[in-house]
Amino acid sequence: MTARMTPLRRLRLIAGALVYDWLDFERRLRGIRAPGAWLGIHNRADRLTSDGRGFRCEWRFGRDLHIANVLPSTGKRLMRVALKRWPIAMAEAPLHDGAPAATFVIGHRGVARLPHLLATLRSIAAQSVPIECVVVEQSHQSEIASSLPPWVRYVHTPVPPDLPYCRSWTFNAGATHARSDVMILHDNDILVPQSYAAEAAARVAEGWKFANLKRFIFNLPAYETGRVFATRRVRPSRATVVQNLHGGSIVADRAAYEAIGGFDEAFIGWGGEDNDFWDRAATTDRIYDFGYLPMIHLHHDDQPGKRERTTAAIARYEEIEAIPPRERIARLLARRKRT
Repeated sequence: MTARMTPLRRLRLIAGALVYDWLDFERRLRGIRAPGAWLGIHNRADRLTSDGRGFRCEWRFGRDLHIANVLPSTGKRLMRVALKRWPIAMAEAPLHDGAPAATFVIGHRGVARLPHLLATLRSIAAQSVPIECVVVEQSHQSEIASSLPPWVRYVHTPVPPDLPYCRSWTFNAGATHARSDVMILHDNDILVPQSYAAEAAARVAEGWKFANLKRFIFNLPAYETGRVFATRRVRPSRATVVQNLHGGSIVADRAAYEAIGGFDEAFIGWGGEDNDFWDRAATTDRIYDFGYLPMIHLHHDDQPGKRERTTAAIARYEEIEAIPPRERIARLLARRKRT
């Protein structure tokens, strides 16, 4: 709900949520229908399918969970149940030694989101299996190397000072340093449950080439994000909720990632690169997109252009969307051979 919303409009949304959504929410949250029914909480018009473990939303992009956005206390209650099943912890260094079951690759720029990155790294360090993490700083000059914990592998990719952030470039650069065949292409502001790497490795071991394991992303408000930074602990709190968001964190088998051309580095600035990536990943017919894990998105100011209806990167996706994904793959692979 925005600041411009009238009181009458707000009352109508609350009334609608109470009449149409609340009873089903309560039944699923309390497990009245079945244990784990909370994973099936959805909007009244949503269509979901399940594989017995997670749920796939039958739409192309992520979608807000209406009742949590209208009644924030329901977002807190859902988070409490989700974190009880899939806890998120913090650690200063990885809890387990040995060959990594998964490599987290994170792109980053600037010092404004350094607290977000450090909190994300602590949640990664608390994984239940051995992991490694590659942080790629894309900037004119290195700014964060001395601030990172020693267990993190740091890569700096210098760029001209006026070049907008290219997330695709950071992922491709980080992937070349991964020691595990299971890669998790991850944003620098999302906290993950302790079992994430283990679940990612298990899905790839089953033969899946790409996976989107997120069911609910809880968007923390600014005050709660600040508390996470200060205490280095996560607790259930009021939050808006997004279902089955495709971006933010992607599991990929390294060979399959390379075979589809990785991320398209022609996407400069915000938007579009995840859509194109999933179009091409779908050509493998081995995508696991039944979400069942919760994740927490830390509050920050919007990226430049994010609230705009069209950015240069979004316009690029709209331009190439009509090109068959297999042809896009061929073009990317040919471009890599030339460079």
